[in-house]
Amino acid sequence: MSEILSDTLSLVTYNIHKGFSQFNRRLTVHELRDRLRILNPDLVFLQEVQGLHEQHAQRHTNWPAQPQHEFLADSVWAASYGQNVLYDHGHHGNAILSRYPIERSHNQDVTHLSFERRGLLHTQIDWQGQIVHCVCAHLSLFARSRKWQMAALAEEIDRLVPHDQPLIIAGDFNDWRNHASEHLADRLSLSEVFHQLSGRPARSFPVALPMLRLDRIYVRGLRAVRADVHYGAGWSKISDHAALRCDLVLSD
Repeated sequence: MSEILSDTLSLVTYNIHKGFSQFNRRLTVHELRDRLRILNPDLVFLQEVQGLHEQHAQRHTNWPAQPQHEFLADSVWAASYGQNVLYDHGHHGNAILSRYPIERSHNQDVTHLSFERRGLLHTQIDWQGQIVHCVCAHLSLFARSRKWQMAALAEEIDRLVPHDQPLIIAGDFNDWRNHASEHLADRLSLSEVFHQLSGRPARSFPVALPMLRLDRIYVRGLRAVRADVHYGAGWSKISDHAALRCDLVLSD
């Protein structure tokens, strides 16, 4: 893993559906790994990452021997994983992959409903001497729970992140009505990168023909100079969500 000096910080956020295609028809984690290397971002925010699944390992001959975050990161990125859901045969959660050193990592439990366990993975990276706070989010399917989780996240950010240090919060917000701006972005002085560039968050679900604006990239102390949505042919065979990519520079 090598560092390349750059004024631009690139990132991808992607709900990878535990390494399977839509409706779990095929194992796609190998194709996903190839796609991430083609996009070649500095940071990768991943949701629904399979840390362990003993049944899948027995059923699929090409199931990676490593946890998915380590398999995807191998030789390109450092990896941090936050376990959210534990079951008899395995567990899954969020992960952040970074081309730059990961200085600290903490998984905040924001479970609101006992049957829907959720967490927020908070890492600090050293981007060429600049500390950047990165939070990977996967919020509830239920509006009341999302509101509670966003309030918990805002309290955590207020407590732990100095206002003069850049902040990125990205992931699957399940927020098709865009309440995150009201409950989170305004309180923390965040900007959503697609809204910044085109006036509204990106459509990201379902991946074949995105209609719902579920996935987001919020920033503070950084400014987007480019943002793209990766969906349609090819991508629709990998996950049920589109991948979002953007390039960021420090705000003036």
